[in-house]
Amino acid sequence: MLANEVANCNRCPELFSTRTQTVFGVGNPTPEIVFVGEAPGGDEDRQGEPFVGKAGQLLNRIIEKAGLMRDEIYICNVLKCRPPNNRKPHVDECRNCRPFLDRQLALLAPKVILCLGGVAANNLLANTTGITKLRGHLYDYNGVPLVCTYHPSYLLRAEGTPDERKLKFECWDDVKLMLKQIGRSVPG
Repeated sequence: MLANEVANCNRCPELFSTRTQTVFGVGNPTPEIVFVGEAPGGDEDRQGEPFVGKAGQLLNRIIEKAGLMRDEIYICNVLKCRPPNNRKPHVDECRNCRPFLDRQLALLAPKVILCLGGVAANNLLANTTGITKLRGHLYDYNGVPLVCTYHPSYLLRAEGTPDERKLKFECWDDVKLMLKQIGRSVPG
């Protein structure tokens, strides 16, 4: 089983030696939608589930506002291990984890993928374009429509700034674009 392979992986010595456990993913095994984030944080490393901290709470609100339930979608990350001090994943770490992510997405066979943040988007699209330029458009990942938006932690950091409202509206536009790909109406 793929999750067991991930749990036994030691390709990234720094990640392997500092992790509590791997964070494979969670949700519906036959989802219409897969959310792909960057990497587990401290809360995720302790609990073994992606997006359980403050960013996860915001993601839950986004999911609910979209008329979805968390257990009907699937959530995973590019990296399956927490980078020390929640640092940004290194290129070689993403490269080492990419075969797992590709196989995971192939097994899930979603109808649409929503990339949360630049790390996820850059890895799945194999580019280095910034998230502000990537969001708002539809892409293709192995025949699956892919939409990019801001990472919930980025939205949290923007709270109280002049950009907060604009970023939240743009994120919501991206969620609506994702919903359109699976023929779901946008909740009023």
